Amino acid sequence: MAVACAAPGSTFSKQLLFFLLVLVLFCDACQKVSLHVPSHLKAETPVGKVNLEECLKSPSLILSSDPAFRILEDGTIYTTHDLLLSSEKRGFSILLSDGQGQEQKKLEVVLSAREKKVFRKRHTKEPVHNRSKRRWAPIPCSLMENSLGPFPQHIQQIQSDAAQNYTIFYSISGPGVDKEPYNLFYIEKDTGDIYCTRSIDREQYDQFLVYGYATTADGYAPDYPLPLLFKVEDDNDNAPYFETKLTVFSVPENCRSGTSVGQVTAIDKDEPGTLHTRLKYKILQQIPDQPKHFSIHPDTGVITTTTPLLDREKCDTYKLVMEVRDMGGQPFGLFTTGTITISLEDENDNSPYFTQTSYTTEVEENRIDVEILRMVVHDQDLPNTPHSKAVYTILKGNENGNFKITTDPNTNEGVLCVVKPLNYEVSRQVTLQIGVLNEAQFTNAANAQPPTMCTTTVTVKIKDRDEGPECQPPVKVIQSKDGLPAGQELLGYKAVDPETSSGEGLRYEMVGDEDNWFEINKITGDLRTVKVLDRESKFVKNNQYNISVVATDTAGRSCTGTLVVLLEDFNDHPPQIDKEVTICQQEKDFAVLEPIDLDGPDNGPPFQFLLDNSSSKLWTLESQDGKRAILRQRHNLNYNYYSVPIQIQDRHGFSAKHVLSVRVCDCTTPTECRMAVKEERDAKPNIILGKWAILAMVLGSALLLCILFTCFCVTTTKRTVKKCFPDDVAQQNLIVSNTEGPGEEVTEANIRLPTQTANICDTSMSVGTLGGQGIKTQQSFEMVKGGHTLESHKGGVLGAAEPGRYAYTDWQTFTQPRLGEESIRGHTLIKN
Repeated sequence: MAVACAAPGSTFSKQLLFFLLVLVLFCDACQKVSLHVPSHLKAETPVGKVNLEECLKSPSLILSSDPAFRILEDGTIYTTHDLLLSSEKRGFSILLSDGQGQEQKKLEVVLSAREKKVFRKRHTKEPVHNRSKRRWAPIPCSLMENSLGPFPQHIQQIQSDAAQNYTIFYSISGPGVDKEPYNLFYIEKDTGDIYCTRSIDREQYDQFLVYGYATTADGYAPDYPLPLLFKVEDDNDNAPYFETKLTVFSVPENCRSGTSVGQVTAIDKDEPGTLHTRLKYKILQQIPDQPKHFSIHPDTGVITTTTPLLDREKCDTYKLVMEVRDMGGQPFGLFTTGTITISLEDENDNSPYFTQTSYTTEVEENRIDVEILRMVVHDQDLPNTPHSKAVYTILKGNENGNFKITTDPNTNEGVLCVVKPLNYEVSRQVTLQIGVLNEAQFTNAANAQPPTMCTTTVTVKIKDRDEGPECQPPVKVIQSKDGLPAGQELLGYKAVDPETSSGEGLRYEMVGDEDNWFEINKITGDLRTVKVLDRESKFVKNNQYNISVVATDTAGRSCTGTLVVLLEDFNDHPPQIDKEVTICQQEKDFAVLEPIDLDGPDNGPPFQFLLDNSSSKLWTLESQDGKRAILRQRHNLNYNYYSVPIQIQDRHGFSAKHVLSVRVCDCTTPTECRMAVKEERDAKPNIILGKWAILAMVLGSALLLCILFTCFCVTTTKRTVKKCFPDDVAQQNLIVSNTEGPGEEVTEANIRLPTQTANICDTSMSVGTLGGQGIKTQQSFEMVKGGHTLESHKGGVLGAAEPGRYAYTDWQTFTQPRLGEESIRGHTLIKN
């Protein structure tokens, strides 16, 4: 029993070492065996054989103390790996144990690497003999496959020279003995004769390497193990067979002679390189058999064509019955037959042709996208391939592009269609010549017919149809002057009836007049203006105004045309400009004026800019490239609104006067100026009042108390008394100036007088007096300074109850910021 080797340090190896130590300690020594071996031993090499039964019969456990060796049940010792015996001797122990572990034996084995003379001394009285030369060498031997016996059959005998001095027992081991196949060989241990017990199949086992052993009765091996090679001689017992049962080759039709079709291969299990496996191939039959198109090389099995006349349209498939025979094709050789299939690949070697030489069809005039004819072609090439797909071409008769021909992908028919309307009045019929070819290029095989295009003639008859009026051309252009007044006549759109080649009996109607400029004469189609024509209208694009006109005949058939009115530009628009500009003092002291002229380029720039004399003291106006102008301050002006009259002329002198509202502001952008104004209005001023401001407030409070007292008196008088204020009471205004005396800012434009000074009568009011005179009230008045008025501060209880009256808080809100501003400067002027 062999013992497998484990890796050193593993749990199993530790347990094995412990078990071996126990066996060594408790087993009895049986005997000592010496084996003479080479100094170099290869792996799985038999070293020798010992008799285990002399120590322990039927041992159940056989272990080796040296993992470099393993012991079989018959006592054969094998190496587990390559060994080099560096010392003269190497020993190990074979440990034997029965199944219950009650009896253990130990057999010592010593391996010697040097050859020494061996003397056998069994009894002291026996003489000592010198060892003679041994005859121990392998004898060539072979076995015949499928031998008929008789069995057992003697095949070999081995002998040892040591038999002259000792009693020698022979044994063998290896494949066929103690390995697969078991019990094929055995040896007589006394004579060394080796026998074979049954026949052998060389295809399963072609040789056997068996080792022979010679040992003395006490287990001594005087010789090395003898390798015996039994070679099995081949018998031709296997017929060759084709490698592939179903073989299909393909080759193009019309191919050249000698074209390779394919190669067939066969397998023979007999011994290679012998006559038993020398194969020959042959074609037994071709189906169909005439004419002969193929041949095969007898040694390689390559099939080639013998003629260039393979035509798929005549026969698309051939079958070859093949034979393969061993023994070089000799009649007594074994053989096998098989069938291969050769299919021909299609080539475009046949031109398509029409089934008819001419066709006749008809179509109504003015019809388009209509199928008028289908043409059938035949092609002998493989269907549904580019070799048979038809491509149709109109060769003649389609110079105007009225027709188109396509291929139906399902039927391969040619479909003729009308794609451009035909006119019966121009031509009564059209003759077409149509040709057809294949989608794939024609083959260039030597035996193929040169390609020819098959043609056919198609006669298309055009049927007359009353199609109604024709609007030709679809777009008509007429010219008119810009500014043409209403009531003027213009030439309109004209349609024609193709049946009469005139416009008699047609009626016209406008269906597209966006700004309603015209009315149409329903009989003649002429136009009359109902508005002044304006080239600058938003409905005019690129100087064109479009009108759609429908012409209808007596049967109700109609056509639609477009009339384009091309307007010639007239200088009827002066240059225009924005009325308000802003100058931000922090960024620049000027404004850029860019006027726009709605007229065309011929009546537009260059512009001429003129400044009014009244504004030349404060402003200058500089022209820039004839399209823009620079309005600049002569010196830094106060933040305020200024009116600047200017005049702008186009290139022909047509001009207009404009009054610009120029706002001078402390800002960097105009949007910040608007925000600053809003903040100035909304912010509540935080100013320390001077003495004159305090005095004004006291006087104002006194005035307010007088007014309240007057109102109280009035309400207590009789309601039946109707009093009115006189008309000649002096008007009072409060004007704040930044100068000591009236300056340029104090003008009539700065003082806004009441717009209504009529007598205001109230039956519930009585006459009040102040200083012996009647008081004339104002319905509305303003105090203006820098664009701020008291009207903007109107509010409060009194203002809500009685329009035109102002509460004390209104006066305070209006006067405090301005009086505070003057007190800071040290200049305050109060004018009653």
